Amino acid sequence: MDTNTIGIIGAAIILICFLLNQFHKLNRDSFLYDFCNLIGSAILIYYAYLIWSVPFMILNGVWALVSLKDITVSNKNRG
Repeated sequence: MDTNTIGIIGAAIILICFLLNQFHKLNRDSFLYDFCNLIGSAILIYYAYLIWSVPFMILNGVWALVSLKDITVSNKNRG
């Protein structure tokens, strides 16, 4: 798979979730929103690694960690 395609897929996942949230189709506190952000940011971490962009790796690493924290907290609150 082409490097740019990997970056586009990761960014698209995050942007689609963001747009769904803005149009009130997806709640920002929902599992799906956090999961999409986690998957999108993980793909973007890989993309940043491929192009060796350390600032972009850090940005998306933090994004992934926050999403993972939200997923963990929401699962504890459900169970």
